[in-house]
Amino acid sequence: MTSLQVLQPTGPTPASLSSPRTHISPLRGLESCSTMAELKQLHSQVIRLGLAADNDAMGRVIKFCALSKNGDLGYALQVFDAMRQPDAFIYNTVMRGYLQCQLPRDCIVLYSQMLQDFVTPNRFTFPSVVRACCADGAVGEGKQVHAHVVKLGFGDDGFCQNNLIHMYGKFQSLEEARRVFDKMPRVDVVSWTTLIAGYSQWGFVDEAFEMFELMPEKNSVSWNAMISSYVQSDRFHEAFALFQRMRVENVELDKFMAASMLSACTGLGALEQGKWIHGYIEKSGIELDSKLATTIIDMYCKCGCLEKAFEVFNGLPRKGISSWNCMIGGLAMHGKGEAAVELFEQMQRDMVAPDNITFVNVLSACAHSGLVEKGQQYFRSMVEVHGIEPRTEHFGCMVDLLGRAGRLEEARKLINEMPMSPDVGVLGALLGACKIHGNVELGDEIGRRVIELEPENSGRYVLLANLYANAGRWDDVANVRRLMNDRGVKKVPGFSMIELEGAVSEFIAGGGSHPQTKEIYSKVDEMLKCIRSAGYVPDTEGVLHDLDEEEKENPLYYHSEKLAIAYGLLKTKPRETLRISKNLRVCKDCHQASKLISKVFDREIIVRDRNRFHHFKGGECSCKDYW
Repeated sequence: MTSLQVLQPTGPTPASLSSPRTHISPLRGLESCSTMAELKQLHSQVIRLGLAADNDAMGRVIKFCALSKNGDLGYALQVFDAMRQPDAFIYNTVMRGYLQCQLPRDCIVLYSQMLQDFVTPNRFTFPSVVRACCADGAVGEGKQVHAHVVKLGFGDDGFCQNNLIHMYGKFQSLEEARRVFDKMPRVDVVSWTTLIAGYSQWGFVDEAFEMFELMPEKNSVSWNAMISSYVQSDRFHEAFALFQRMRVENVELDKFMAASMLSACTGLGALEQGKWIHGYIEKSGIELDSKLATTIIDMYCKCGCLEKAFEVFNGLPRKGISSWNCMIGGLAMHGKGEAAVELFEQMQRDMVAPDNITFVNVLSACAHSGLVEKGQQYFRSMVEVHGIEPRTEHFGCMVDLLGRAGRLEEARKLINEMPMSPDVGVLGALLGACKIHGNVELGDEIGRRVIELEPENSGRYVLLANLYANAGRWDDVANVRRLMNDRGVKKVPGFSMIELEGAVSEFIAGGGSHPQTKEIYSKVDEMLKCIRSAGYVPDTEGVLHDLDEEEKENPLYYHSEKLAIAYGLLKTKPRETLRISKNLRVCKDCHQASKLISKVFDREIIVRDRNRFHHFKGGECSCKDYW
């Protein structure tokens, strides 16, 4: 590409040819035509009238072709190339057309040509060029365009400056973005919100909040930008606090805000809050487009309420692929493999073509339910029937499927035959299977590969250490611990959350920060005493070396999910369902204890752990101890 150069304004472009009264009809037609066939007829009339070189007339032709949903950018470019002296309006229109067709590099090149042809850019030129630089990752050209904005006298134009703030935010040049913002003579709500979004995009959430607090006026877009920032950083409690403040200030909840808050509900397992937002959407008439519908379905699935998820799914007049995928994935997560497979078959009967995400969810459903033959059938059909080449995540599902079923050599063979290098997800699935089935030799080989691929992930060390510990290889356990210490890798602490009375409470193993700690621990002791009489024996196998989830002998009785269950029993009515979210995998002891608690206290307890859902009821778990 020719280097962009800062040029002095060259003065007005040559005037358009005059348009006598007889020319008005075809020009008006250009404004109202709706198809390319109609456009071509009008274009031929304009040419017969001698207006082929008229910028006004040709500008209308190019505008329809480049920007209309029924247009043809190729035709617009043919008209543009035939023009002798296109003006800034025409250049701007073609650049917008390039952007609309996702051709940012062509837009930048055309801007360079505009400068070389001595056509002076105007205030409508720069937003398109700046957005093109963003989309193309063209940092150098973007900075040159900024220089042009200043040189050509548009440094006070808010529209141009807001686009520059966005560009520098996109490039992670946050100091430059702030410098543009600070130099603006007049900042508006768009300026503030764009800068907040820039900080948020790169994880500078506290800086974003400082700017948010300084805003003299806030609208729903700025509120949503800040709430989204918290949600994307997994700071869900802060998102909820800001949402409550927003409601106090009577800011209207729109569909974008609703989607952000539903994601926060999903992150915290806050079902009641999610239900309230869903109800608000229905009552206020917010448009339930495919994206928002899928977000609602996802919230219900991940908050442990499949019935409501199905109700929303079945009520959709038109189901997009994302809604099908979300519902199939929700069933998979709850261990309902047969139901997920049936929904997948229904999707195909409804002539909805599956995509790669569909197959990830279907294969995951088969893996969590032990449907080995079904999973292998679908894996083959991806290529043979649907023409979808398996990606790394599909191989990961298949390795998980075979590994869980104890077919470790088949899983290893599949990894060796992959057309791409296996990532930590694929190898981690096999390592997990080695621990389940006690294959130390293979686990040792795979575990070391996984740690080298992801040296900062504590879970990889933990899994390998526990594999060694279960085999009594204490020297190897010590070596793994030492390696973690040498590399400064810290184990992720376990925590569990429960939503009661519209508030989410969080517990850590052995924690004492809750205001009702004394009553909660007393309830845990009561719980354990009751289930011992029903046959509970603490599963202390490997407790002394358990790096996996939460710490050692006595705190075994005070793991975070036991504290959350005890709090739930204290605060809810008999037979009311308890819903708990946990950031780590449920340990064997808590799994066994939860089954017995559900029986002795006559409660359904739904626990979402790192991998899936467990529905404990009547002394049984929905996973059938296959997790």
